[in-house]
Amino acid sequence: MSSGRNAEVPRELQVPLHHRLASLPNPSLSQRAWAEPGLLPPHGGFRDRFVLPPEDKYRCESCRLVLCNPRQTECGHRFCETCIADLLSKPNAVCPADDEPLFADKIFRDVCCHREIMALKVHCRSEKNGCKEQMSLQTVMDHLNACPYFEVPCPLGKCKEKMMRKDMPEHLNWKCKYREETCQYCKRKMAVTEIQKHKETVCPSYPVPCPNKCSYTAILRSELPNHQHDCPNAQTNCVFSRYGCTFKGLNQEMRAHEASCISDHLKLMVTRNLALETKMEDVKRELNERHKVLPGLHARLTEMETRYDEIREKTKQMELKIGSIQKLASSHSEKLLEMEMEVRSMRMAREEMETLRGTMEAIRSRVTLLEGGRVVPSTGTHTLGTLETQISRHDNMLSMHEIRLADMDLRFQVLETASYNGTLIWKIRDYKRRKQEAVAAKTLSLYSQPFYTGYFGYKMCARVYLNGDGMGKGTHLSLFFVVMRGEYDALLPWPFKQKVTLMLMDQGSSRKHLGDAFKPDPNSSSFRRPVGDMNIASGCPLFVAQTVLENGTYIKDDTIFIKVTVDTSDLPDP
Repeated sequence: MSSGRNAEVPRELQVPLHHRLASLPNPSLSQRAWAEPGLLPPHGGFRDRFVLPPEDKYRCESCRLVLCNPRQTECGHRFCETCIADLLSKPNAVCPADDEPLFADKIFRDVCCHREIMALKVHCRSEKNGCKEQMSLQTVMDHLNACPYFEVPCPLGKCKEKMMRKDMPEHLNWKCKYREETCQYCKRKMAVTEIQKHKETVCPSYPVPCPNKCSYTAILRSELPNHQHDCPNAQTNCVFSRYGCTFKGLNQEMRAHEASCISDHLKLMVTRNLALETKMEDVKRELNERHKVLPGLHARLTEMETRYDEIREKTKQMELKIGSIQKLASSHSEKLLEMEMEVRSMRMAREEMETLRGTMEAIRSRVTLLEGGRVVPSTGTHTLGTLETQISRHDNMLSMHEIRLADMDLRFQVLETASYNGTLIWKIRDYKRRKQEAVAAKTLSLYSQPFYTGYFGYKMCARVYLNGDGMGKGTHLSLFFVVMRGEYDALLPWPFKQKVTLMLMDQGSSRKHLGDAFKPDPNSSSFRRPVGDMNIASGCPLFVAQTVLENGTYIKDDTIFIKVTVDTSDLPDP
């Protein structure tokens, strides 16, 4: 028994408890065997029968079995790995040998003691079955993998029996009820337990009697359908039953019936033929009547196509007008900035004018006092006239600036939602009314306000079909992205290559937004530099089903929100 602080293990071989065996570089054979799952007991020390009684220094202070994965405490006592873990799990853990306190960071793996234990000789674990072998503890698993007396399970999955390894061939060849055998009729291999059922139910080569009890007593099951057709005792219907013959009988009776009833069969066929001819005449008459209606339907269809083309042309013109209006609004953005600066200067002038008015009032008061004393200095009169002139001029300027400010406020209201960070939040009010207008083909689509990737970046907008477009017409909301002609297109790279994300915002608490994203096709005309007011729209005809949109929480207060995001992370400065 090792005691005190003078442990037998050299200090340089001790490893902290919290380090894993896998962290050791190039683990030895004994270490690999130590960590092998089949060798270690689930808890406590080794329960193998040793050839010589192990020394007390190899026994655990807790379970008194031979140490498994020995750990040494600061006070010099040794424990199994699982035993010391149990002790440390208790509050205020102490060593059971000397009541010294235990600390996890001061407990070490005893590598030297482990190596000595793994070299101890033990009897085979199959000793009770007759094995007389002896081996070192670390080679137990190597021996058990080849030991003829070791109990192993049957390799056939359904069989749950266990037997000694040396008895396995006999079990597989003669005793296992799940061993394979060959059917003597069809030569298929299957488990012994299935052979009899196979013969009685599905074996195609098994001889079976005729179900009609004819003279054939042994017919292969696979040939039974053919025999049924020719069996003299089989019941069958007359081949003219489809024409109205009701005779039923045995095969041998059927030949006599066919020979004696030829005229009756011909009459049945003639009757059926006359009925078919009558029906064909009715069909011809109906086809002729429908053919007469075709020219009128064709004319109506042509008229509808013409009206559709006219409506589509008007729609294009309206879209172009809307695009030009949006372009005009965008072109005034810089002017609005200039006007804002001018308004600031006007406000300063107004403050200056208020100061001048105060000064004028003070001078008028002084003039009144002077007039009361009948002394009117000429310099005071001159100053008063100058101030009145300046005030009149400032009043005129202020009136003009107020008019311009009102005009600027109106323009700001139009452009207040324009963004310059590549993100559009589009609020569409009166959803039901706009949807009905789209269904009635009054307003098929809506355009959003323009938005930009920067103050000098791409100009873009969104286009939505509330009743769908193309494949989604009548069933989906269709959402598209449009590249517009901007003021700084000459400085931007083309074609447009930025990733675009389209999203329908969920206004409920779950925030399950519906979205789709795409990378522009550089070969598409939709993403080349615009030559008109805007390019052809590109996006998702089947963006969201109307049933999903109208039955969820995407509509609130008859309003929906659409978000379009353009990736601006890799855009170069113009």
